[in-house]
Amino acid sequence: MTEGSNPISPVDGMDVTGGSKEQQAAGVGILLQIMMLVLSFVLGHILRRKKIYVLPEASASLLIGLLVGTLANISHTQTSIRAWFNFHEEFFFLFLLPPIIFQSGFSLSPKPFFSNFGAIVTFAIFGTFLASIVTGVLVYIGGLMYLMYRLPFVECLMFGALISATDPVTVLSIFQELGTDVNLYALVFGESVLNDAMAISLYRTMTVIKSHPSGQNFFMVVVRFLETFVGSMSAGVGVGFVSALLFKYSGLDIDNLQNLESCLFVLFPYFSYMLAEGLGLSGIVSILFTGMVMKHYTYSNLSRSSQRFVSAFFELISSLAETFVFIYMGFDIAMEKHSWSHVGFIFFSIIFIGIARYYAVISIVPSY
Repeated sequence: MTEGSNPISPVDGMDVTGGSKEQQAAGVGILLQIMMLVLSFVLGHILRRKKIYVLPEASASLLIGLLVGTLANISHTQTSIRAWFNFHEEFFFLFLLPPIIFQSGFSLSPKPFFSNFGAIVTFAIFGTFLASIVTGVLVYIGGLMYLMYRLPFVECLMFGALISATDPVTVLSIFQELGTDVNLYALVFGESVLNDAMAISLYRTMTVIKSHPSGQNFFMVVVRFLETFVGSMSAGVGVGFVSALLFKYSGLDIDNLQNLESCLFVLFPYFSYMLAEGLGLSGIVSILFTGMVMKHYTYSNLSRSSQRFVSAFFELISSLAETFVFIYMGFDIAMEKHSWSHVGFIFFSIIFIGIARYYAVISIVPSY
């Protein structure tokens, strides 16, 4: 090296020590997450094999996250573990939630679902809407009567939308083990799938109203909700039919192009999700109906090997995503500092939710 030359050392171009520490922290975080996922799947398998229904698999995953978070608090390493086990909202909405919702629609049995479609839609849409509104109104009245913490009316409706969608995982597991009537199973499962999309659309509508309170009335709320829900549903159904036509007339199933066929099939749900989000609609509703349409129409146009692959692929990633979400929920419960000054809100909210669900079901059942 000649004198006066200015070689660039690794330290000048990059902080090797800092970079290696960040990589090490990321590696430890990923290792911790993989360990908890492995424990969750093993524990879930044991629960299924022993036919233990008292503790659902979702609750088992939540308890594992809760245990790890509690141990972190006891060992005073919560700051380091929080840095390792960092959860981003964008990661959840872009990578974890779409496969879960798509698999929910894709796994529906077409015949019993569509034969009970009217009842399922009625309970999922109107039932969830009634339950959300009634819960929000009761929570608001409870606040006025000083029974619980008082919230603004719009926030009460937002709370009602968040809490009113049911997810009867244990009930469906028992139905499956007992060999319950397929129509009853399809009715309960279909309602539990659609009410999530309904609740998300309703919550987003309330969020818009909260952000722009001026000039909003009940009629505009209904119009905004219908615009979001129907527009998202139309986008999802449209993408599903486009995929069905593509696979029907492209001839991919007879040209030994299984890799291309499978790749295209996997991309269509995400295209539906991003299209709806880009249009200001609900990607969750869109990808749900895309899953239903693709299972009913597109799936039959795939080759047998591609059918096996896409079924296993979406079941795999949805299972991983759902388990991770429950693990993080338990972890976050243990890591966050909670205030127990509003126990009355929790107690009365549970009562109000039960009343609202009862009212929603009783209001709809006579029509059937």
